[in-house]
Order: sequence, then structure tokens, then C-alpha cells
Amino acid sequence: MKSFRSPGTGKTRRRTLRAVPVIAVTTVLLAGAAGAYAVNPHQSRTGSRTQTTSTATTTTSSTSSTTTAAATSSTTAATAAATGSVYYVSPSGSDSAAGTKAAPWKTIAHAQSTVSAGDTVYFRGGTYAYTAANKTCSSQTALVDAITLSKSGSSGKTINYYAYDGENPVFDFSAMKDDCRIKGFNVTGSYIHLKGLEIQGVPQNNSVNHENWGVYITGSNNTFEQLDMHDHMGPGLFIKNGGNNLVLNSDSHDNYDLYTSNGAGESADGFGAHIAANNPGNVFRGDRAWNNSDDGFDLINAYSSVTIEGSWAWSNGYIPGTTTAIGNGNGFKIGGYGGVYDANAVKHTVKYSVAFNNRSAGFYANHHPVANDYIHNTSYNNHPDYNMLGITSSGAATGLGNLTDNIAYAGTLTSNMTGTTVKNNSWNLSSTISSADFKSLTTTGWDAARQSDGSLPVLTSLHLNSTSSLFGKASDTSTTSNIGAF
Repeated sequence: MKSFRSPGTGKTRRRTLRAVPVIAVTTVLLAGAAGAYAVNPHQSRTGSRTQTTSTATTTTSSTSSTTTAAATSSTTAATAAATGSVYYVSPSGSDSAAGTKAAPWKTIAHAQSTVSAGDTVYFRGGTYAYTAANKTCSSQTALVDAITLSKSGSSGKTINYYAYDGENPVFDFSAMKDDCRIKGFNVTGSYIHLKGLEIQGVPQNNSVNHENWGVYITGSNNTFEQLDMHDHMGPGLFIKNGGNNLVLNSDSHDNYDLYTSNGAGESADGFGAHIAANNPGNVFRGDRAWNNSDDGFDLINAYSSVTIEGSWAWSNGYIPGTTTAIGNGNGFKIGGYGGVYDANAVKHTVKYSVAFNNRSAGFYANHHPVANDYIHNTSYNNHPDYNMLGITSSGAATGLGNLTDNIAYAGTLTSNMTGTTVKNNSWNLSSTISSADFKSLTTTGWDAARQSDGSLPVLTSLHLNSTSSLFGKASDTSTTSNIGAF
């Protein structure tokens, strides 16, 4: 366990460290693309392993891996890394050094100035601390970056910024004093792959702005893999623009925007995608969002379709580490345009995902003008579990959503369902479910260490018992025979 003092709160929290894969340098390039690319990311890749935690039992199963476009992109990135030049950065290095393992550079900025498409930069373990942005604030509302990644790779030749195998590089922005809006990583380039980095503590230093950001993205065709983002005064990761970005097996937690101008806690989501039109292909896969003051995942004001799959969101909508309500508190907020009808609305998809113990809805349509797709999700003890509040062209409230093979249990099950299309969900089947239908209802241990390839721990909690009347009742059995996420 490790303690981290959140910027601006003066409160020390305890958090669970992620597991960093320990693999030889000769194999890390291939393992970097491994991920969990099965259609149901809660099942492990082929092979057996057992992981034990103090609060929940994890098991493994096997599944055939279905390649997706995003998976292909990540695999291409790893192959390109094997053919490019390799460099090293260390907190104890020097930018006047050679950039080798024995003589590493000191900063990511210097590494970027040197690398070309297809190259890989390994970051040794330790803390990379930032006290100021790379430019000064022109006003209190200006935007500045600690790190700007503007150099692009190319198709088949990504620029890769990876944690060195078995080590934990930490990018710490908590000491920054810039009196304006701060981005920790500002990724404006394309064909970039970040993997295995811990990113923490972007502060707010005044109260005249909305949120700041841990990772802010406007480039395309990037991969953000196995990132651990936490204690930011704003979203951990935010896609503002760009298409075909993959956020893979990453965590965003304990974010709390204490000084946001429209109210404390109102904008610190785990993950956000508020992208412009004509930027398709953004995917969140195998990600976790918990203890964020606002929402776990937020797609408000997105004008290009986004897919969220195999991801978990819990305990959002509170001051982190407390039961004090703040922010919105939805697990998955899937769209919306500020509560008004917008004819340019697009459809989003969330599937094989889990929401529990969020202060508000587990899955929320947020006045979205079109019916999103909600497929094979599990929602437990949210308020409600599924809220399909949409909006008509005349501005009237209506239910909008296509819901298939989902489970809702405990809390308030559903609201605003009139007008939705529902098929084979737990609440519209003839069966009545109870706690006995599940192997476990444990809500601790979901932040357990990830598997060695970065995929989610495979828990027994919220899995159906074989004796459940819902067991084997999925209408689509291509991935699992059960309804719900597992």
C-alpha cells in the first residue's frame, strides 16, 4: 500500500497499487499489445492462473480471443516498437546523456525531441515531479501543459512511451503552482502509445475555471494502456477530439475538483469523451473508474459515437474516501447535451460493463436524444440501476434506449423506461431474482491488482450461480450464455 496526499485537500488516502508486469525487455514489446481483446474482457486469456486478494476471490477462465480494429492497432504498435530505436529515461538521468539504459535521459520532453516514428522510450521507476507548466499562464483562465506530446508516429510505426518492465514510473503534478487551467499530459499528436505509467495530482490553483485534467487528448489513433490515473482535480483521462483512440485496461480513481467554479466535485470524472463530429472509433475497454466526485464515465456533448466495453464503475459521486455526497454520481453517463434536444446526436454503446454502489444511476441516458445500446451489463445497488431519461425533438422527457440481456438488482431497478426497447433483461423476464442468484455480492476487492497482461481481475462477485433461473438465458450466446456482464 502507498499513501498519497491529494492536492488542495490536505487529506491522505490509501490506495491499492496496480501490478506491473515483470517481463523481459525482449518480450515486453509483444506483451504490450496483449491486453484482453476477448469480446467479454472479464474472462482471462487462454491459460490458467489464480490470483488471491484480501477482500475478494479471483478466478480465471479461458476464452478465444476475438481481434478488433483497436486490438489490431495495438498489435501493430508493438510490432513497430520491435523494429525502431529504443531509448531510456530515468528520474536520475541527464538530457545530455546518450539515452541508453546505462546513460538514460531525464525528461520525456527531451525524449520526444529525439524519437521518430517506430521508436520506443522506456521509463525507469521513480517519480518524475513537475512544479511548473512548459509555458506561463497568460491569464487565470488560460490553458497550459506540463507535458505536450505533439510529435506523431505513423500507421504501423507508433511512438511508444512505456514503463520499463517491472518498474513503476510516476508522473506527479501535485506541486505545480500555475494559476490557470492545467493539463498533465496534453496529447495532440497521433499514433502514440502510452503504457504502464502512473499519473497523479494535477491541481487547481484558482476557482475561476472548471476542471483540470490528468491526460487530455486531441490526437487520433493513439493507445492509452495500463495507465493508473488518480487524485486529479478533474477527469483522469479526457478525449476532447480525435478518432480511433483506444483506452485499454486503465484505471482512473479518487479524482476530486475541489475548486471548480460551478461547484466542488461537479466535473471530476474518471473518464470523459466530449468529442466533435467526424471522429469515430474511440473505445474504452477493460477500464475501471471509482471514487470519483462526479461520474465514472461521461459522454456528454459527444458528437461522434463512443464504445465502452468490459469496464467497471463504482462508488462515484462522493468526496473520495468518504460518504459525503457531491457531484453527479453516475457510473456510466452515456451522452446528453445539457438537457436540450440536439438533432446532431449520435448513438453510443456500452456493453459487458458493471456499475455498483454509485450515488446516482448505474447507467444513465442523461436526456440523450437518440436511443443508445446497452448490452450485457450488470447494475447493482445504484439509484436507479438504469435511468433511460431521454428527450424528444419538442423537448419533452421520454425513455430512450435499446436494452438487451442486462441485469438490475438492488437499489432502484429502473426509471424512465416507457419508450425504450427492452429484450431479455432481468426486470422484464418472468423470473424473480434474489441474492441467491449470485455467487457473491461482495463490493470490495474490485480494485485488486490486474492480471499480468493488464486485464481485469476475474472476480466471482455478481456472477450468476448455475442454479439461478437466469443462468444460460442470454438471447445472444456468442460470448456468454448468461445475461449480464459475465
